[in-house]
Amino acid sequence: MTLHIDADVTVPGDKSLTHRALMFAAAATGESRLRGLLPGEDCRSTASVLRSLGVSIPELPRDGSELGMSSRGIKQWRAPTEILDCGNSGTTARLMMGFLAGRPFCATLTGDASLRSRPMRRITDPLTQMGTRVTEHERADRLPIELCGGQLKSLHYRSPKGSAQIKSAVLLAGLSAGVEVSVWEPIRSRDHSERMLVDLGIELIEEEREGGWYVHTLPPAGALPGLDMDVPGDPSSAAFLVALAALGSSGELRVRGVGINPTRMGFFAALRAMGVDVRVENERVSGGEPIGDIVAAPGTLRAISVGGAEVPAMIDEIPVLACLAARAEGETRITGADELRAKESDRIKAIVENLQGLGVEAEELSDGLVVRGSDRPLRGSIRALHDHRIAMAFGILGALPENDISIDTPDVVDVSFPGFWDAIGGLSGAAGQGAR
Repeated sequence: MTLHIDADVTVPGDKSLTHRALMFAAAATGESRLRGLLPGEDCRSTASVLRSLGVSIPELPRDGSELGMSSRGIKQWRAPTEILDCGNSGTTARLMMGFLAGRPFCATLTGDASLRSRPMRRITDPLTQMGTRVTEHERADRLPIELCGGQLKSLHYRSPKGSAQIKSAVLLAGLSAGVEVSVWEPIRSRDHSERMLVDLGIELIEEEREGGWYVHTLPPAGALPGLDMDVPGDPSSAAFLVALAALGSSGELRVRGVGINPTRMGFFAALRAMGVDVRVENERVSGGEPIGDIVAAPGTLRAISVGGAEVPAMIDEIPVLACLAARAEGETRITGADELRAKESDRIKAIVENLQGLGVEAEELSDGLVVRGSDRPLRGSIRALHDHRIAMAFGILGALPENDISIDTPDVVDVSFPGFWDAIGGLSGAAGQGAR
């Protein structure tokens, strides 16, 4: 059976940028105009937390139309009268910890069962060094956690790993408290926070240093101005549609208006290494972020090895890369991805066990996995473990006409890609196949 894809599509707004746009607009003084926001569950959690701090935020538009926000600035945030529920969103919890560290009040953050199982000391340790009082209410290194902030001291932090969430939390704490901060990380991580800070007029230094990446910010000279931003399409969401095109037999897919930040393009580089024709056209810049159209056509997939500095730029796309590897010629090896064990699920374990359940040869490594490709039809049911990336990755395999794959919790994809099943159904002609 063959799969021909010839389509011109868009994807929902970038999740990482939507979180940050809402937070920075809430920290600014004056009017902000935001377009293309992702209305997914995680981003709604961020909006809800900010409302609990006294920020007026309308409901996020379902169609990506303009949202107007008026804020009196971060100094007017008030102590919450309730526990701040971050839902399933690690980005909400970790970045808000940075902002809250510099505020002169106490706030407690929690989340759902999945988020409460994820480690948090990687964030609270540097904030404690700056002077924030941190209380873990139930378990060590886990939410719920109370932060009592205020007057913080400057910090030069050597991060043990390349992590945008660690780096952002420290930078945002410095912004909130009005002190200088710097972060050194061994591998450069995503730089969305830095780009947005620069776009808002914050003085920032970035450079290679001591075999890693160094970022230094100065406190703002005055109040942050409002944001006027078009949020581009999410490259992580685009990755799934491009993956389906890569598995096709013919045709070409164009995904318009996608964020093409170099720190997010690792998956597409890996696809090219696997033999897929992937290119970027119509490049431009908005809000400090590069945007373009991603164009992809099928190719004969071959196995690759991925590791080291390549991983941070594709960390969210590794589940779908592993599913592509199940259809590639040879043995694909992914290492240096131990961060996957601390996501919405233990993604290394989830990927391997689900692939094995479909009859694919796969094995866990301590920091990654090995997948041996096959062209045999795949049959089985997928345990998504309430993880949107797992559900979507195996949904791509399920959209292939020769496979018969069901997902136990298909609705979990709404966290980052509302309308995902309709999107792949429209491309494959098998609407809902992966969600049976």
